[in-house]
Amino acid sequence: MLQSIRDRSRSWGAKIIIGAVVVTMAMFGVDSLVGLFGNSGDEVAEVNGEPIMRQELELSVQRAIRSGQVPPEQERALRSQVLDELITTRVLSQYVEEGGMHLSEEQLDQIIVSLPEFQDQEGRFDQELFRNRLASAGYTPLGFRQQLRSDMKQQQLQQGLAFSDFSLPSEQERLAELQRQTRTFRHAALEADDLDEAISPSDEAIEAYYVRHQERFRRPEQVRLNYVVIDRQAMADEVKVDEAALRDAWREQTANADRRLSHIMLTFGDERSREEAMAKLEEIQARLADGEDFADLAAQLSDDTVSAEQGGDLGVVSRGFFGDAFDEAAFSLDEGEVSEVVETDNGLHLLTVTSLERESFESMRDELRRQLAMERVSGEFNEKVQQLIDESFAADDLQSVADDLGLELQSSDWVSRDTREGVLSEPGVMAQAFSEDVLEEGYNSEVIELDSDRRLVLRLAEHREATTLPLVDVRDEVAAEVAAQQRREALRARADQLVESLGEGGTVELDWQQAEEVSRQETRGLSRALVEAAFRLPAPEGDSPVYGRVIDGDRAVIIALESVGEGEVDDQAERFVASMAERLRAQAAIQGLIEHLRSEAEIKR
Repeated sequence: MLQSIRDRSRSWGAKIIIGAVVVTMAMFGVDSLVGLFGNSGDEVAEVNGEPIMRQELELSVQRAIRSGQVPPEQERALRSQVLDELITTRVLSQYVEEGGMHLSEEQLDQIIVSLPEFQDQEGRFDQELFRNRLASAGYTPLGFRQQLRSDMKQQQLQQGLAFSDFSLPSEQERLAELQRQTRTFRHAALEADDLDEAISPSDEAIEAYYVRHQERFRRPEQVRLNYVVIDRQAMADEVKVDEAALRDAWREQTANADRRLSHIMLTFGDERSREEAMAKLEEIQARLADGEDFADLAAQLSDDTVSAEQGGDLGVVSRGFFGDAFDEAAFSLDEGEVSEVVETDNGLHLLTVTSLERESFESMRDELRRQLAMERVSGEFNEKVQQLIDESFAADDLQSVADDLGLELQSSDWVSRDTREGVLSEPGVMAQAFSEDVLEEGYNSEVIELDSDRRLVLRLAEHREATTLPLVDVRDEVAAEVAAQQRREALRARADQLVESLGEGGTVELDWQQAEEVSRQETRGLSRALVEAAFRLPAPEGDSPVYGRVIDGDRAVIIALESVGEGEVDDQAERFVASMAERLRAQAAIQGLIEHLRSEAEIKR
């Protein structure tokens, strides 16, 4: 791969683009190198004598928050995690440097211009896109270049470790044998009703659990909101559309539907002049007006002998099939209507539509009503949206805005940043609710475009900070969790007693269920926890089962493993498992190196 990068980097096109990148960096990234990697700011950690500066930590934290993956209220917990990651990155970077791994400037340049994130729709490097993407991620070009160099070197190291690890054929065969193994066993569930005593947690147990798990009872920062919504669809629902308008719309929308046509054609030239052909068609028109059948006249008089045998039938025709003049006449007719005379290169024609390949009016009625109603309210909707923009910006409240626009002022319950219910869950709404203008300044929000048909403005009603709820407020919840925990512990103890008794040859009355030849993949409707526990038990020797137990949700399950089978060969599944095993071995090798380097490093926080 690296040789391929070297080869591509020598092209004149690449050199020209790389020159543009260098200029871009020179224009707005020189002094950033000092700010990012200089000695300003406090040291937050030191790895083998190399400092990690507070500014570097803060930049990494802000990038994580800016990415949208971490809520701002989790910034404190995130900071500790990011520092730990920076320490790991630093020990890896030092190891890479000591190992002499190298990435040339040309290779780095070519990687940058080849990244799809910085390419336009034609696949060409775009300087503006490059600058914008880096800025949105919180990087300067030089800072990004430095980070990319470090990442690529560490990637080389990790790939080298992964490719150097391997499995022996005997190991692969043993893994395949385990993969296709089946197990036959009995199982019986113990539930709360099987306990001798009902569980009733004491006050001391509840208080102790609450103290140990206070983070579980922490209420996030919350707001109550007032808001108004302009909904084009709701406006359209109030509009009445009469039957005639619906019929007109149906005809208009199906005007270009495919149709089955018949024609009567008369040619002119050697045997008949155009005037004679026209006169004869006028006679035919008169006969049609008197009630004669079009198909009969076509069979008698049409010069198109092929279609005449079928009563003039031309089959189902789409627009554009016969030309403009033909289309204009054919697609202006409704079913059963006859055209005026149409002239084409073949002669003169009378056309009639025998059937239309279109949706029925009834099937389209509801959608047509919606479309027409939406069209009628679009102007009013746009006017209201503009009025909402103007008034909400200037108003000191939201009630007066709602009154002026004839809207209902709605109110929410307490909601947090991760609200997932109703209109407040729409993208961008909670970001506005917790914005500085709304939360701190008390302004109405900007008009939020929920979709093409809805606009929303909100205003803060109440705000409360994140806090740990007192025990008195969550006592029932805590008591329920303690009771569930104590039930599981009691079931576990009871199951252990039964397993011990069964293992010693005792007789226990249980409602056993049989499971035959269960595999790791085909669980036969059993829970994954039960199957995994059955496969962890040692194979039985002789006729005596091997007993075990597993906690499966709110129940304990006793397992009596009776036999272990070889199973059937499944090449595809075994290849997949072998591939996953190789990945896990590679990950273990990388993690092992990281743990070793950290244990050997001198790390100060």
